[in-house]
Amino acid sequence: MTQIEFNHAVQSQYKPLRGYAMKLAQDVENANDLVQETMLKAFKNKDKFTEGTNLKGWLYTIMKNIFINQYRRMVNSNIFTDDTENQYYINSLSNSGNNGAESRLAMRDIQSAIESLNENLKKPFMMSFEGYKYEEIAQHLSIPLGTVKIRIHNARQKLQDSLKTYGMQLGLSKTTPI
Repeated sequence: MTQIEFNHAVQSQYKPLRGYAMKLAQDVENANDLVQETMLKAFKNKDKFTEGTNLKGWLYTIMKNIFINQYRRMVNSNIFTDDTENQYYINSLSNSGNNGAESRLAMRDIQSAIESLNENLKKPFMMSFEGYKYEEIAQHLSIPLGTVKIRIHNARQKLQDSLKTYGMQLGLSKTTPI
């Protein structure tokens, strides 16, 4: 495939790419930037495209990777953007204060949730939390290894359910163990 044919093939994917970008970015300007960066990267990396393979899939993969990398950079930079006039104050860490009250409340709720667990669940969970291996817990409590695993799993599920108000702050989900 010549460079001209490749450029034409990539440009013909503009509309599907823009639709996918809108799903990812959920903003018109960011979606347009994402499409532009994707096409630029595709043009620069023509030599990495294998002729006869799915061009659209290749472009979608490039776009998804660009989006993920941008998201990671944003999260790691701890910068939140707002289109208000006081944007300086939002991004300025010197104007924020933390008195620790929120974290103390969270810790109190976590401790309360752990205390509310049935003793059969709490003991293996706490031993696991303290660093004991499943085999050590099974031996110490004189119960089968499978039972230890099930009890720790059930304890985590109960804690996740009782602490779901902190789910976003703690980064918990149904698949993320405590």
